[in-house]
Amino acid sequence: MTLESLKLFNFKNFEEKHFSFSNKINCLVGNNGKGKTNVLDAIYYLSLTKSYLNYSDQNNVRFGENFFSLEGIFKNQDNQDIIKLLVQTGQKKVLKKNNKSYEKLSEHIGKYPCVMISPYDQNLIAEGSEFRRKFMDNMICQLNPEYLHCLIRYQKVLLQRNALLKLFSVQNTFDAFSLGIYDDELIKNGNTIYKFRIQFIQDFVSVFSKYYSILSNQEESIDIQYISDLHETTFQNLLKENLLKDRNSTYTSKGIHKDDLLFKLFNHPIKKIGSQGQQKSFLISLKLAQLEIIKNYSKKNPILLMDDIFDKLDEKRVEKLLKLVLDENFGQIFLSDTHKDRTESIIQNISSNYSLYNL
Repeated sequence: MTLESLKLFNFKNFEEKHFSFSNKINCLVGNNGKGKTNVLDAIYYLSLTKSYLNYSDQNNVRFGENFFSLEGIFKNQDNQDIIKLLVQTGQKKVLKKNNKSYEKLSEHIGKYPCVMISPYDQNLIAEGSEFRRKFMDNMICQLNPEYLHCLIRYQKVLLQRNALLKLFSVQNTFDAFSLGIYDDELIKNGNTIYKFRIQFIQDFVSVFSKYYSILSNQEESIDIQYISDLHETTFQNLLKENLLKDRNSTYTSKGIHKDDLLFKLFNHPIKKIGSQGQQKSFLISLKLAQLEIIKNYSKKNPILLMDDIFDKLDEKRVEKLLKLVLDENFGQIFLSDTHKDRTESIIQNISSNYSLYNL
């Protein structure tokens, strides 16, 4: 699967911009602030219907305008699909495939998979559990429509349960029957999500370890541990045991929405003992494992987006990474850099099939 072309209208700093891409390596070069990251984010948008940078849709509209649109032509074997995304102020986001609107945006997830490597990935190590859950959910959702459905349903019911708890507090009332309806839905969807997450970690860790070993050139003990309250008890018991706490705090304090991933080096959190180089290798290995898992499950080659890759690695390591990705035949690659000569020198050493774009 490849992205043949991309059109941007009123997207972030671009008034209008068109690109035609190589089916292998595409290099976006230019000074900071020229929009290299925005182009990569536009591709991510067309793949996953939202920004990788987690901004609201409205924040991606060019200043002074009231809409933005993206259009990409994807090719998968002999099939060609035109994907259009439109965001207008005050209106519902519209996504079309070959001029036919999706009824639900979730129907699009997984059809055109992609993986982003970004400086913001450091949040996976440095910040709270929500970043690691998002990483896990993002990957499984591209592979499993049932997981995506259960996750959407769980998040909706969680908001409804929390709203009911707040209502109980404001009105100084309690209705066990009404709360039980939401509890049943949380339990049903939460148990399914938990089951898929366990399977995901089992499949993921061995692939991740392989890439970390290649990138680090060292024998280091690494692991990813899935942390969940459901390891110790049932979801039903969890809600029952924490009911008083939930009523007092007016939100649901326990559940799979509190799950986490513990990244370990030599059996300790890599956040605490990992060097900068070890953490960079860890993060990139996460993304390469994500690429391989998606490729194996979906039988599609995900698009790889590498934003400001020299922020993470020196030139030799970047060349090694690109050779590795090409050798594994992962598919189309997009990368950004501030130095044209540096990028072109590396790419010419490993492939003749590339395009370079000055922004």
